[in-house]
Amino acid sequence: MSTIAEDAGGPRAAPQPAAAPFRPPNMALCTLGLALASFMQVLDTTIANVSLPTISGNLGASANQATWVITSFAVSNAIALPLTGYLTRRFGEVRLFTWATLAFVIASFLCGIANSMGLLVVARALQGFVAGPMYPVTQALLISIYPPQKRGQAIALLAMVTVVAPIAGPILGGWITDNYSWEWIFFINIPIGIFASIVVGRQMKGRPEKLETPKMDYIGLATLVLGVGALQIMLDLGNDEDWFNSHRIVILAIVAAIALSVFVIWELTEKDPIVNLRLFRHRNFAAGTLALVMAYSAFFSISLLVPLWLQRNMGYTPIWAGLATAPIGLLPVILTPFVGKYAHRFDLRVLASVAFVVMAATSFLRSGFNLEVNFGRVAEIQLIQGLGVALFFMPVLTILLSDLEPHEISAGSGLATFVRTLGGSFAASLTTWAWNRRTTIHHAELTEHISAYDPAMQQTVYQLGHGDPQAGAVMLNQMIGQQALQIGFNEIFYLLGWIFLGVIVFVWFARPPFAAKAGTGAAAGH
Repeated sequence: MSTIAEDAGGPRAAPQPAAAPFRPPNMALCTLGLALASFMQVLDTTIANVSLPTISGNLGASANQATWVITSFAVSNAIALPLTGYLTRRFGEVRLFTWATLAFVIASFLCGIANSMGLLVVARALQGFVAGPMYPVTQALLISIYPPQKRGQAIALLAMVTVVAPIAGPILGGWITDNYSWEWIFFINIPIGIFASIVVGRQMKGRPEKLETPKMDYIGLATLVLGVGALQIMLDLGNDEDWFNSHRIVILAIVAAIALSVFVIWELTEKDPIVNLRLFRHRNFAAGTLALVMAYSAFFSISLLVPLWLQRNMGYTPIWAGLATAPIGLLPVILTPFVGKYAHRFDLRVLASVAFVVMAATSFLRSGFNLEVNFGRVAEIQLIQGLGVALFFMPVLTILLSDLEPHEISAGSGLATFVRTLGGSFAASLTTWAWNRRTTIHHAELTEHISAYDPAMQQTVYQLGHGDPQAGAVMLNQMIGQQALQIGFNEIFYLLGWIFLGVIVFVWFARPPFAAKAGTGAAAGH
């Protein structure tokens, strides 16, 4: 067939058909590899939490030193996340995913063979850094390889990973530590990571990517590392060091404030910034990211508070606390395929609003808890909240990515995940501080009404101690402490309920259409 067309001006070349979108040879296998890598990476944010006492005991370290196993991962991960856009431009999405996954395997191996707390902390810092780009790049790759009508399902799959992996982490970590040894919480990453990197590397071979050689923004990088590092350490150590009564916390706060202020001003004025803060010019990205950060922070607070409350106030073991909270992941697993397939038929703002109403309702229900609540009731409310979680992540992620250009998706996903991570760190610190603060206040209020000279109180103390007044006084103080903890817990959940309702406002600042863009070929990769 001739490729020359005639017109009044003579022969001209007929328009060439657009290049077909890249599709991996085996879509299911490629999706499995991407999902496994993300699950492994997100799982490692929580899997070591319940094993810290065992790790510190085996390595001869104190409990405070052991917390750096968590802090080092969080700090380096927070630094790496916003660099995703720069790294994808420099190396390409497929290569970055493969290298980061293999580096994660090596870091996990180093964690498992560490014979001192110092080596383990360094290995965890490396693990956190290379994990940074993995989730955003996975999101960008999934969006690029799926046809438009199925991109919602791809985003929903990652949303399910985001929800289920942190829940599974403490349960799996506790089981492995109890039945094998703590080293295996890191060694299990090795076969998963090798499988994922080989599968994705082979399936994505030949995917066109346009690489650039952007100049290194040294000032942006330095202020990012300094500011985010100081802020994350401050948030992790704040509660242990009584916040601004500690000189270390004050210094960290000053360093973080100055460095991050310089970082923001520099990145907004730099011609080729290492972190593209100008992405917030997109209305849906700004509204969606704000909703994501606020809602995820409240959700993270729940994920932190409920297991802690079950252990501190209700006497649950870590494993039983994990089992009581686990039902929150059931409905997301069941509903994710349907949400991904049919969500595009609805206004995503409506779905997100329904999610926040459900999560607000479950928070209000928890605000009525007392010391007599049983396992079934806790699990039931966790199950109901799972409906909200199932409808939360996919619509909000789709909204925030919807008005980004194809080449901005990796950077946008990394930036949104970075801000979400910082929001979770703020939520963890503020929630723990508020609970302790309100507990102290309520304990003081409750003891105001107790008099050692009240005959009825003397009789109560005598009965509690079975004839020993001192033992009875200790028991009475413990009972008052439990009630104070419970009142503080209820107050925080009442506030969280209103926060979820408030997030609905941010979602409605977004404007349709909400179809996530994805370029084909080089467009998707540059």
